[in-house]
Amino acid sequence: MSFNNLQLIDPILKALSNEGYTTPTPVQEKSIPVILQKRDLLACAQTGTGKTASFALPLLQLLYGQKQAPSHHPKVLVLVPTRELALQVSESFAAYGKYLPLKQVVIFGGVSQHNQVRALQQPVDVLIATPGRLLDLISQGYSLVKEIQYLVLDEADRMLDMGFIHDVKKILARLPQQRQTIFFSATMPPEVQKLSDSLLKQPVKIEITPPATTVEKIEQSVYHTDKPSKPSLLLHVLKDFAGESTLVFARTKYGADKIAKGLNRAGISAAAIHGNKSQGARQTALSNFKTGKISVLVATDIAARGIDIDGMGCVINYELPNIPETYVHRIGRTGRAGASGIAISFCDAEEQPYLKDIQKLINKTIPVVKGHPFETAHPQPAVPAPKAPAPAQKPQQNRKQWKGHHFHSRHKKTGQQSPAMRGNNMAG
Repeated sequence: MSFNNLQLIDPILKALSNEGYTTPTPVQEKSIPVILQKRDLLACAQTGTGKTASFALPLLQLLYGQKQAPSHHPKVLVLVPTRELALQVSESFAAYGKYLPLKQVVIFGGVSQHNQVRALQQPVDVLIATPGRLLDLISQGYSLVKEIQYLVLDEADRMLDMGFIHDVKKILARLPQQRQTIFFSATMPPEVQKLSDSLLKQPVKIEITPPATTVEKIEQSVYHTDKPSKPSLLLHVLKDFAGESTLVFARTKYGADKIAKGLNRAGISAAAIHGNKSQGARQTALSNFKTGKISVLVATDIAARGIDIDGMGCVINYELPNIPETYVHRIGRTGRAGASGIAISFCDAEEQPYLKDIQKLINKTIPVVKGHPFETAHPQPAVPAPKAPAPAQKPQQNRKQWKGHHFHSRHKKTGQQSPAMRGNNMAG
């Protein structure tokens, strides 16, 4: 299957070719035809499956096909939970619509509304917004949603987690009843299911990569250690990823700041992003991470949602999450859109129950790295991981040329090792 088989128009195919994309991901393959048929869609798909392109591509085509005169009232509304995701969706629409005469505007809170309002005074086809800023502008009298024909609600479960569902419902009440609705969520808790039932009319339902299987192509490992040793263990592990993009997850905002400061003191360029950071600081950190000016980004779960970085070398769980599904979301940021990746977790005594819950969810015993300098005793797993033959030792072997084996050549790891593979699919 290629994008040529999805009935996309030449200007969009040309833009995809420019971006280097030739093969649709499963969510794109299933969603694009449904949206082009103007059917409502309910999709359960996680970040990293290519979902942004799965709605951006067909919506751009539908708008172009209408050939309407320029209007100050947008026809497409994309609601997203975070500023970072809003910017990334905006970048996607701009890239895929490069050869189309369509305009898009992105609005979000945390910055002055002046430039956003000025942009909205020009003709606009696609409006990408966070709920708070959109509702604020509507309450000020700006007519932004009265001609919406296509609604995308992206990461609905995160909207719920962040307390935005009430704002979303207020916005939805102002939209035209006659519209096409596209609903994406990584999970389907009861309140999100109830919201989708109220919005969608005879939707096509698709589910992409349930949580237990998303981790199959990701090479996972766990280091047993104690809490005071984690800073030193992090420095030890990062030696294997010098110069590569590494995302480190912390449980708290304070913890993220503390980790980033410690890394910088040790000479490793790092920055933290979380809800207490200013919008400018968060955007600067993300930009520096994408361009390679910093090699390590330390994030909390909410701040990291929607981050889309190509070529992510590794994800490190400095602290294990207490919700096992969050582990799957975290490690899915390496191994994007079908490619393989590396995920490392630190586990102290208090986190042992979290590790058990995670392994139960993914139906797999995560291999343990043994023999590292900060190792502590740990309970033996009920089901031992299968042991792979020890690879031949090559002390000066370049890690980038050794993608088929784990990078810890100096440690013994129990568990089966996964082959690393690189794909030509598009992450969204």
